[in-house]
Amino acid sequence: MIEAPAKHVISRIRSSYTQFSEKEKLIADYILENTEEIVHSTINQVADNLTVADATVFRFCKRLGFKGYQAMKIALAAEIVNPIQDIHETISENDTDLEITEKVFQANIRALETSRDVQNPLSLQKAMEYLVEADRVFFFGSGGSNILALDAQHKFIRTGMEAYAYHDTHLQLMSASQMRPTDVAVVISHTGSNQDILDIVDVVKENDVKVIGITNFAKSPLTKMVDLSLYTVAEETEFRSEALASRIAGLSLIDSLFVNYSVKMKEQSQKATQKMRDAISRKRV
Repeated sequence: MIEAPAKHVISRIRSSYTQFSEKEKLIADYILENTEEIVHSTINQVADNLTVADATVFRFCKRLGFKGYQAMKIALAAEIVNPIQDIHETISENDTDLEITEKVFQANIRALETSRDVQNPLSLQKAMEYLVEADRVFFFGSGGSNILALDAQHKFIRTGMEAYAYHDTHLQLMSASQMRPTDVAVVISHTGSNQDILDIVDVVKENDVKVIGITNFAKSPLTKMVDLSLYTVAEETEFRSEALASRIAGLSLIDSLFVNYSVKMKEQSQKATQKMRDAISRKRV
């Protein structure tokens, strides 16, 4: 499995915060409140200040996607030198309609920019290899993520590749059971811990199918099961869960897979798109 490059320490902590244990939240809070001090501290000093074991701090760094404390510290130092502009303002009940609208747009912009920056070139390259070599692609998602799966099918139909997505979970399992080694599955789950989705991955893997996961959490059951993971990053506010902002990033990530595939399979995609346009023209008066 190809791991994500954890380039942004602060964004990764904020996006994963709700899934941390109490000890992990203790470490997370300490890092967020003492960023400059962390850069000049050893793992022993941090552990002593928090009255936890060195291994607890080390495991927290691993959970964020780093090889260890030193790698996390280096990334954090770079983040301090080149800070990400904090445009994610808290929405207040006293805000005007326009102010709320502007803040929602800014939150989506930040989710897009941060998600763009955490993409691993090797993961994207491997994902495109899976797609180009596949005969068929199946998109799976539950709840809000199913909207992304259906959007992905809607896009990939235009490429001439057989693309499938189903809303009903039973139909998803049934289609997963019929997949072949020459197919590829794209599984979308914001948390990476939805049981329906994990069951689907189990069935898909029984058929020796390559699986691409799209999730917001680098350390989740889904990332342990798939062949490679692509990530979105978004933060939560009082009036809006991080899942809503990450959906915008997820749509853009799927769009990038679609455009990459269209470029690599240019002739096939152009023929398919023309056939589709000819067919849809019948619907216009």
